[in-house]
Amino acid sequence: MNIAIVGATGNVGRKILEVLEKKRLSINNLYLVASSKSTGKKIVFKDKEYEVSDLESFDFSKVKIAFFSAGGKISERFAEKASKNCLVIDNSSYYRMDPEVPLIVPQVNSEALKNIKKNIIANPNCSTAQLVIALKPLHDLFKIKRVVVSTYQSVSGGGKAPMDELIDQTKLVLNDKKVQSRNFTKQIAFNVIPHIDAFSENGYTKEELKMENETKKILDNKINLTATCVRIPVSVSHSESVNIEFEKSFSLQEVRKAIDNFQGCRVIDERTDGGYSTPVEAEGKYETFISRIREDKTAKNGLNLWIVSDNLLRGAALNAVEIAEVLIKNKFYGK
Repeated sequence: MNIAIVGATGNVGRKILEVLEKKRLSINNLYLVASSKSTGKKIVFKDKEYEVSDLESFDFSKVKIAFFSAGGKISERFAEKASKNCLVIDNSSYYRMDPEVPLIVPQVNSEALKNIKKNIIANPNCSTAQLVIALKPLHDLFKIKRVVVSTYQSVSGGGKAPMDELIDQTKLVLNDKKVQSRNFTKQIAFNVIPHIDAFSENGYTKEELKMENETKKILDNKINLTATCVRIPVSVSHSESVNIEFEKSFSLQEVRKAIDNFQGCRVIDERTDGGYSTPVEAEGKYETFISRIREDKTAKNGLNLWIVSDNLLRGAALNAVEIAEVLIKNKFYGK
C-alpha cells in the first residue's frame, strides 16, 4: 500500500512515522510531504532515508491513504483536492463537525467508517479522544447524563514552537530574567493559563466547545458536557479531571472492570502514594490511563475520574493510524 504523510516534519507527522514503524503496516511506497520550506529535507524511516516532497506539486493519485497533520489551513486548501484521488485521514479541526465527514475514535465508533461520503475522515481533538475512550464502556453500561471536565493540557498540543518556548521561559525564570511570551497569552513557565484557543461570545473557548461538540458527535448527542481547558507547563500528555452523572446506579468494581477491559484503556488506581498516573508516565504509551476512581457523594449516580494520555499519540498519531488499520482490515468498506 502507498501512503503519504502531509506535515511529515512536524510533531504529529513524526509521531505518525513512529507509530507506523511500530505497527508494522505493510507499506509499499511512503511519501513524506510538507510545505516548500521543508522540501528536500531528509527523514529516516525503517533505516531508509526519504526526501520530503513539496505539497503544492504532490500527486495524490500515487497513494491510497494520506495522513494530513499540518493544521486546519492546509487541510482546508488541500484535503478535499487530495480526497479525489485517495482517502484522507485529517488530524486538523477543519472537517470534524462536517456532517458528511465521520469523526472517529476506532475503539468507540468505528462503525461510522462504513458511511464515508467525502473520502475524508476526521481525527478528534486530542482532549476529546482520551475522554471518549474512557467514557465509552461506562456509557454502554450506565448511560451518561452529564460530564464536567477540566483539562490540564501540555504545551505540545500547540506544536513544536510552544514546546521550545516552555524550555526557554523556564531558563529565563530560573535565571531571574524577564519573560516575554510568544506563543502564549501569559507566561507559561511555572504557571497555568485557563485559556486555549479563541474565546467565543458565550465566554467559552473554542477548545472547550470542541470537546462538547465532538463528544456528542462521537459518543452520544444526548450527553451534556461542559469543559474548562487549561494549558500547563508540561511538555507532553494531557490530563483531565472528570465528573460524570449516570442514569443508572453503578459499583466501583463494575466501573474499574469495564474500563480496564476496554481496548486502549488501563486502570491505575491503587489509593496509595503514587498509585495513579501522571503525564510523565503516560508519555510514549499507547494506553489511556484512568486513576482516582471514586464516587461523587454530592450527586446521585455520580463518579469522579482522572484521565491521562499522550496527546501526540492517542490524541493524534496513534488514533489516525488505528483508523487506517480498521479501514485496511475491512478492505476500505468497498471504497
